[in-house]
Amino acid sequence: QVQLVESGGGLVQAGGSLRLSCAASGMSFNINAFTWHRQAPGLQRELVAVISSTGSTNYADSVKGRFTISRDNAKNTVFLQMNSLKPEDTAVYYCKTIRGGRAYWGQGTQVTVSS
Repeated sequence: QVQLVESGGGLVQAGGSLRLSCAASGMSFNINAFTWHRQAPGLQRELVAVISSTGSTNYADSVKGRFTISRDNAKNTVFLQMNSLKPEDTAVYYCKTIRGGRAYWGQGTQVTVSS
């Protein structure tokens, strides 16, 4: 069974950094693309970053130049390095993958950026 577990969230001051991790199990990690999403209170969940099975990446305009998505295939883990954090980055962050036509989500990790 596919399982995604996020970690690394927390409280940080504006301008600070955090690194989120998404540990995957129950799947052939190397062949899957992964995405990070976030959802702030009262808002829709939005796509933040994408990494393909070959390591190609793409980002939402709001985080481009500040966030970096990466993967470690040996550790079955996807990362989201977040720098120059802003209060508007406050949200629950989720990782997601698709396998066999079904989407799998982690439980989310809270990121709070204070001004």
